[in-house]
Amino acid sequence: QVQLVESGGGLVQAGGSLRLSCAASGRTFSSYVMGWFRQAPGKEREFVAAISLSGSTTYYTDSVKGRFTIARNNAKNTVYLQMNSLKPEDTAVYTCAARASPVLARAGYDYWGQGTQVTVSS
Repeated sequence: QVQLVESGGGLVQAGGSLRLSCAASGRTFSSYVMGWFRQAPGKEREFVAAISLSGSTTYYTDSVKGRFTIARNNAKNTVYLQMNSLKPEDTAVYTCAARASPVLARAGYDYWGQGTQVTVSS
């Protein structure tokens, strides 16, 4: 069982930056692929980014490539999402998730956080 708690959301102007954090409970954090997802009002939840067990491999959805960076610190049981050059269309609830399989993927995550709101004003 893994419990995930996100933080770092807020209101930012277009072009600005935010850094999201997701703290995980338990001593097996390094055995989970970690991902970030987002859900905008009236839309389905979409994959944003994922990171491998060691942090050496990352995977992004096309719309955030070059602007967002996912990273993890296994000693701190934490995964991050650095978001730069934010756009109004990035406005959503951002949620982190843990996947028991070691394979990076856009789906098949087993544990989910509650989410943190990111609002980008134009």
